[in-house]
Amino acid sequence: MGISVMVWTFSGDVEGQSLHPAINALCDRALGLGLPMLGYVDPYDDTIFNRSQMRKVVPELQQLVGPAPEDERQAAEEIIDLCQLIERKPHRYLLFNGD
Repeated sequence: MGISVMVWTFSGDVEGQSLHPAINALCDRALGLGLPMLGYVDPYDDTIFNRSQMRKVVPELQQLVGPAPEDERQAAEEIIDLCQLIERKPHRYLLFNGD
């Protein structure tokens, strides 16, 4: 199983989730490009981004969408949609759940 991504609340509820199989490849490409946020998602453990970090995470996702293969583009777009949930309400986190 690969990395999954979810919107996680302060109380531990899950408000959205992506299980796209290309998330691992997307994070690997981010690492290869030296992206400081997504490039260091831990594939074996949890990586959590808070609301203020979305200012860097979303542009990195947008940067990855352009030249991405179709499956990675879909994964990035799903994660961007999750980021919008975080931007709308406080106390939400973007959780990359490693394998």
